[in-house]
Amino acid sequence: MAQPVNNRTDLLNPPTYGDKANMQRAQQAMPAGPSPVDAQRSAPMVKPGSLPPLLGPTKRPDEPITAGANFGPGPSALQAGVPIRTETQVAVEELRAIAQLHPTQELTMMLDKWGLLQ
Repeated sequence: MAQPVNNRTDLLNPPTYGDKANMQRAQQAMPAGPSPVDAQRSAPMVKPGSLPPLLGPTKRPDEPITAGANFGPGPSALQAGVPIRTETQVAVEELRAIAQLHPTQELTMMLDKWGLLQ
């Protein structure tokens, strides 16, 4: 009869003397996040019966399902009021976000030269 295979890698290098203190210092330096139960408690609760039934009748029977998409019948995204961002706008937003997180003189000067600082 075959023996079960033990794939636990934590048993390969058992802790040695002094590892407990090192582990406690590491856990204090980087505390664990909230438990999944706490995260669920902080999420807004939807009251039962407040959502329409998934298979219920539509409230917009004359509107195509592709309304707001750039294909098929119905208004396009632009006609539906969905803002269209160009590649340049996306790049500028990313550069601004990088500048806020990691401000450097070069990045700030570049955004200022282009008039893109906020």
